[in-house]
Amino acid sequence: MADAAEADRAAVAELLGRPPQGAFEVVVRDASGAPRVIRNAPMLDDGTPMPTRYWLIGPRDRLLVGRLEGAGGVRRAEAEVDPDALQAAHDRYAAERDAQLPKDHRGPRPSGGVGGTRVGVKCLHAHYAHHLAGGDDPVGRWVVDHLHEVEDGSDVR
Repeated sequence: MADAAEADRAAVAELLGRPPQGAFEVVVRDASGAPRVIRNAPMLDDGTPMPTRYWLIGPRDRLLVGRLEGAGGVRRAEAEVDPDALQAAHDRYAAERDAQLPKDHRGPRPSGGVGGTRVGVKCLHAHYAHHLAGGDDPVGRWVVDHLHEVEDGSDVR
């Protein structure tokens, strides 16, 4: 019988369509216990910087947020969210991620804030994942407020 970590790794690999390339932890699950959001280590196993701390992997979440992005959600969120609040979210995200690097780390480092973005909004998925994981993210809250616009009752899990 596989332990919980092995089961999570298998579930995440299936959701990603490939094996995870670094250490992670499932931090948000759906009602059935399936992973919705993972928290990534700041570096992949091969030493490549991983700027995306929180990754949205739940299929229904990805579908709906993708629809919202496809309907112009990135531009809308960027126009409607206070830029100072957005920058503060990027700064908090980067500080949390960077705090996980070893103190003596001298190689390449992840950069940017949410999803590696330095300014503005690049990806609603990353902001929504950060929000679901408990991050103070104004774009993630914006996504919550607008998901109803793209819901169709489909049963994607």
